Amino acid sequence: MKSIRRDWLSNIPNDLLAGLVVALALIPEAIAFSLIAGVDPKVGLYASFSIAVVTAFVGGRPGMISGATAAMAVLMVTLVKEHGLQYLLAATVLTGVLQILAGWLRLGNLMRFISRSVIIGFVNALAILIFMAQLPELTGPGITWQVYAMVAAGLGIIYLFPYLTKAVPSPLVTIVVLTAAALLLDLDIRTVGDMGQMPDSLPVFLLPDIPLNFETLQIIFPVSATMAVVGLLESLMTATIVDDLTDSKSNKNRECIGQGTANVATGFLGGMGGCAMIGQTVINIKSGGRGRLSTLVAGVFLLLLVVFANDWVAQIPMAALVAVMIMVSIGTFNWGSFRNLREHPFDANVVMLATVAVTVLTHDLAQGVLVGVLLSGFFFAHKVSRVLYVGSTPANEGRERVYHVVGQVFFSSADRFVASFDYKEVIERVRIDVSRAHFWDITAVTALDKVVIKFRREGTDVEVVGLNEASATLVDRFAVHDKPDAVEQLMGH
Repeated sequence: MKSIRRDWLSNIPNDLLAGLVVALALIPEAIAFSLIAGVDPKVGLYASFSIAVVTAFVGGRPGMISGATAAMAVLMVTLVKEHGLQYLLAATVLTGVLQILAGWLRLGNLMRFISRSVIIGFVNALAILIFMAQLPELTGPGITWQVYAMVAAGLGIIYLFPYLTKAVPSPLVTIVVLTAAALLLDLDIRTVGDMGQMPDSLPVFLLPDIPLNFETLQIIFPVSATMAVVGLLESLMTATIVDDLTDSKSNKNRECIGQGTANVATGFLGGMGGCAMIGQTVINIKSGGRGRLSTLVAGVFLLLLVVFANDWVAQIPMAALVAVMIMVSIGTFNWGSFRNLREHPFDANVVMLATVAVTVLTHDLAQGVLVGVLLSGFFFAHKVSRVLYVGSTPANEGRERVYHVVGQVFFSSADRFVASFDYKEVIERVRIDVSRAHFWDITAVTALDKVVIKFRREGTDVEVVGLNEASATLVDRFAVHDKPDAVEQLMGH
């Protein structure tokens, strides 16, 4: 009961107004993403309604907005072109099933392996992409000075109106004022209605009209698997960003299941697949939306607006929505990352900039994050491998030498570990003290085998001491230097 009160009833006025703002901002993007995917505008609009409503109830991040997105739309183009809408609906359902499975397997926990530098790069890249998406409305053919005047006026209202009152979200005021101005002045500028035809009926439940056989599965599975990964990646990254903005935590595995459930429902309602939308989510947060009610209101208002008030919605000038999205771009970008370029380590800056560059160049968030994660792993492995130190001290009048190993022994530092010993020194006994070291993998165990066997080839008695519990378990299971048959085979006897 406490969670219901917190998520649904603690912020009702702000959630209602924020949801209305988000609903208006969802309309042009849902239509645009439908056109990208090669389907009718109502497919994207139904998707944004369905996904928002379902995730409001079963998602893991209150206040986050999900719907049809560009990242998912570009993955559908070939499937729609070659096989048609019905196969896309089936692929959307399968995408949801795979995402639910990911949630059950607790794959949301993998988010902890994504570094802060990757998240900052992801945020900055999204801000740049959001701004770039507005450029066609500012640089295309037939753009007049009135458009620039409307955008400038919109930005002025967005940033100055809160000084008068914060009771009403300034983006909502912007949309209402600029729409009224465009109608009163009879301005010849592009409107929401110019983007595509609005649906005139509510969505209905339907089963995709496709043959249920293995051949169909072969067609849709590759697309569904890719959509599932991209959708979860964008959703979980967006949830992490909202966690930071609201200083709260979200349930990543529940979010996986919520996104999957929403996509399953959407496929049966005639919508395309979708995921979290950082632009609309930031609009929601900046407008005061915090609870699940704001997400539900956004979805419901969207459907009511496009079905029952489509004539009015069609009159909204695109310049008003461009102003809102520019505000989102400015608010999303991490401006402190410029200052941090001087303060942060070189490798963190490389990871952040590479994530931004790859994402912006490819317009693929998954590729950008993948490059960032791989670079983070490479720099981490390199840094940890440099910590390894092997020093030695003589004992017992030169007949014994003690080697002290300090640091992490794994695939990256294994060769350095092997090369740190003097195998040619004539000595009776060697003791290798690893009490300040840790052996992480099979490569590390193999390296220890090489060291011990090389000394024994020279007739030196070797003793390994100080293994911690985890390292000892790994060594006992996989090492061969204490197994006579294996040693003889390795030594070539």
